[in-house]
Amino acid sequence: MKTIKKLLFTVLFFVALSATAQDKNAVVLTVDGEPTTVEEFENIFKKNNRDSAVTPQSLDEYMELFVNFKLKVKEAKEMGLDTVGKFKQELAGYRAQLARPYLTDSDKLTDLVKEAYDRQQLEIHAMHILVKCDPVAASPDTLAAYNRAMALRARIMAGEDFATVAKDKDGSDDPSAKDNGGDLGYFTVFQMVHPFEDAAYNTPVGQVSMPVRTRYGYHIIKVLDNRTARGEVHVAHIMVKPKTEANGEANAAARANEIYQKIVSNEETFENLAAKYSDDLGTGKKGGELPWFGTNKMVAEFENAAFSLAKDGDVSQPIKTSFGYHIIKRLGYKPVPPFTDVEKDLKNRVSKDGRSEKTRKSFIEKIKKEYNYTEYNEVLIPLIAKADTNIYEGKVKLKKRALKKTMLSIGDKKYTVKDFIAYLQMRGKTKTRLTPAEYVNSMAHTYGEDMLMDYENARLEQKHPAFRLLMKEYKEGILLFELTDQKVWSKAVKDTTGLKEYYAKNKSKFMWPERADVIIYTCGSDSVAAVLRQMLAQGRDKSAIAGELNKNSQLNLQIEEDVYARDERDLLAKVDWKKGMSQNIFENGLVYVVEVKEILPPSEKKLDEAKGLITSDYQTYLEQEWIKELRSKHKVVVNKEVLHSIH
Repeated sequence: MKTIKKLLFTVLFFVALSATAQDKNAVVLTVDGEPTTVEEFENIFKKNNRDSAVTPQSLDEYMELFVNFKLKVKEAKEMGLDTVGKFKQELAGYRAQLARPYLTDSDKLTDLVKEAYDRQQLEIHAMHILVKCDPVAASPDTLAAYNRAMALRARIMAGEDFATVAKDKDGSDDPSAKDNGGDLGYFTVFQMVHPFEDAAYNTPVGQVSMPVRTRYGYHIIKVLDNRTARGEVHVAHIMVKPKTEANGEANAAARANEIYQKIVSNEETFENLAAKYSDDLGTGKKGGELPWFGTNKMVAEFENAAFSLAKDGDVSQPIKTSFGYHIIKRLGYKPVPPFTDVEKDLKNRVSKDGRSEKTRKSFIEKIKKEYNYTEYNEVLIPLIAKADTNIYEGKVKLKKRALKKTMLSIGDKKYTVKDFIAYLQMRGKTKTRLTPAEYVNSMAHTYGEDMLMDYENARLEQKHPAFRLLMKEYKEGILLFELTDQKVWSKAVKDTTGLKEYYAKNKSKFMWPERADVIIYTCGSDSVAAVLRQMLAQGRDKSAIAGELNKNSQLNLQIEEDVYARDERDLLAKVDWKKGMSQNIFENGLVYVVEVKEILPPSEKKLDEAKGLITSDYQTYLEQEWIKELRSKHKVVVNKEVLHSIH
């Protein structure tokens, strides 16, 4: 019966222990009654011990460090360091960065990253016609631009040649269209603004898109072809430009061919010829080497020739571009990398690219539902009626009753017309082509989204425990750095009196080991070493010896003189540790002769000889004394049962 009771007690004990470990709100530490939960401690502990086993010993050891950390942070708060403007500004900057991933639709971001990678596998060849339209154009101007784009598209759909329409005086507003007929060549993801890219990848080959709006205006896109992505190539080139004299191009072609023949006949290396003859002076001195590039980074003729080279080391015949003639040598090639290799980079680019607006819009729609977002557009009617051009500065006269009306509600918060006008005033004077009424409607939409994002941002700590803990880490980390700098790091550097006193009391900690005052002669050959020994035996001055032996070559004899501990130079391990001349020591084709002038016994280092080491030791001392003071000043209680339940 006793055995059964003992077994039952053991089972219940471990069940209770497990339950304690699972309670993230259990208090594991208090400092002057201020609690730290398992959740906070475990989060930091596991970040710093990812590859280590969790044992009672490791938990106890880390808790000691954690207590010191908490005591310092408490001291910083008591000194008011968390109320200083500089601290608040720095913390706000970190918070803005850390909040970004929480203020976007992560699922949508994942989809866009995958879409970008899929598009990276394909390159599109397209033409376009641009009808310019300002991003904030008034409605009549926007409509006129759209109608003009539709009219140009109608001409193409009726059978007119796309390039001819693009070049027409009433055609494309893209200046380059006059020369290229709107032909953009091949391009891939991130090389065009996102709405344009979207339309190009979603328009079948041979088809013409409907007008596509970007920040530049309306585009009509015709997709001519697509192909598997080429990847990236690394090449060097020799460029030969036509000169200004008669027959310049013919001369350039002849010179390029002559250089090419020198390469294929192995008369000279590509790199030497680039340095001697390339008219691209920036790359010529580096053997003609260019940075890695992919599609649409070089003129088409150069790009096609570079990608046509089959293997590293292959050299193209001279090819002509608008810059002159080029001989191209392939140095390396990289296909499109696998998704896992580029996922992080793609996520970063998508987050900064225009397509990030999609993640923002998707996120806004989600939180609109979560917070029961409601707009009361009818309350804007008096504002629109009163608005004139002064509204661009946020100036308008309204009755108090109209100002007090709720314009929108988000969760438990209401925003009035007066709040909206204050928002416009805060933005300052705005340049726009919108009419006052259009401006009010547009800015009301922007205001609603901004307030919604602000509302969500203010609730991140309570919605996301990981964010709350991260912000606490950053806050306490900044405080710890600032106070430790004051109490330890800067103090040790600036407190010269304290440093001298510390050194005086601890001289025995900073000792030179047994050392030798030596002269090391490095000779280019054993014959030089033999002459050196003869000259030294004659009592000749070592500087005069060096001058004589180095008449024909400065590499015959090098002399260095210094004081070394035995383990500071590998060479000294081969020398008898006594006064006098060593035997010849042969290493790496050189001959060394070491003269030991004196053996120096162990001695105390002077302050200026070991100031860095002494300062570092003084900092450690200051920190230890500071921690002793903090431990005596504050009451620390560690709940060992809760601590050891962490696993």
